Amino acid sequence: MQATWCKYELFFRFTAITSRERMNRKDTYYIKISDQADPAVYGIGEAGLFRGLSCDDRPGYEEMLDTVCRAIDTYLENPDLLADWPSIRFAVETAALDLRNNGHRILYPSAWTEGREPITINGLVWMGDRETMRERIARKLADRCGCVKVKIGGIEFDEEIDLLRYIRSQAPEITLRLDANGAFTPQEADEKLRRLTEFDIHSIEQPVRAGQWQEMQRLCRTSPIPIALDEELIGLNDSEEKRRMLETIRPQYIVLKPTLCGGIGGSEEWIRLAGTIGAGWWITSALESDIGLNAIAQWTATLGSDMPQGLGTGQLYDNNIPSPLSVSGDRLSYNPAGKWEIPQLAWKQF
Repeated sequence: MQATWCKYELFFRFTAITSRERMNRKDTYYIKISDQADPAVYGIGEAGLFRGLSCDDRPGYEEMLDTVCRAIDTYLENPDLLADWPSIRFAVETAALDLRNNGHRILYPSAWTEGREPITINGLVWMGDRETMRERIARKLADRCGCVKVKIGGIEFDEEIDLLRYIRSQAPEITLRLDANGAFTPQEADEKLRRLTEFDIHSIEQPVRAGQWQEMQRLCRTSPIPIALDEELIGLNDSEEKRRMLETIRPQYIVLKPTLCGGIGGSEEWIRLAGTIGAGWWITSALESDIGLNAIAQWTATLGSDMPQGLGTGQLYDNNIPSPLSVSGDRLSYNPAGKWEIPQLAWKQF
């Protein structure tokens, strides 16, 4: 096998805001794998490095891409060598699956890739000022999303309460998820969670920042709202450490981002471990282009989950890779008659 990589800059259609940062652009990387006997047929995978969040956001990332591509057979045979580089592992895994299926971007053939069964997703409401968020909420409700996820922690809590009250006044029947991205302090978390019970919240992701296992354990035991771990999973790449964290905190749910949580192999291990403590789960993309989103969605479609998934971020970018993927309301679909349009990319020469 032979491999190469390139860097690609994605541009947001709007300023994407979380409780951690504001984003107008994002770098991502693609890995291409082919057989030396037929280099025109290749598989492509996305290493969606997430600055400030990925555990592999550290010096030497591009040098590691060089190392992997120069010895691609070694890493294909033993993907655990990339345990500490989850975004690169995800790219290698998915590029290899693509190549195995003749480079047609079909990694996991299913009813989804045949266009017969869309994936139900949550409608995501990004942070913004109060009026911007209200407009975004109104659009999600107009799209008849059955599950809406609202990012909180970016404006005054009382203003967020008013927005949730507006949602419930307009759509009392929908499933409502919240994502705090660690915005609550341990001292204020109990009171804020108590106030949120008014709105029949399905779950809240990461109410306090990651790494506070004892505090999170207490919240999972006492919170009136089920808690989902998100950032808490990032950087835990050893099986025993994963098990110890889950058994200590015992969350109601975990949220899996394959790019950040060990690729496909690592995410499947998280699902197995969650099952041992009775925790539920769903899959979420992490600002990938449609190359990465396609791989995550195809894998998700094989898992048999009836939970709304956190997919569909490809709509965020002005220069996303044109693909057969589309979102309509709360359905992510694949059109088998659609076309992939991979642009001319500046692949590194070895």
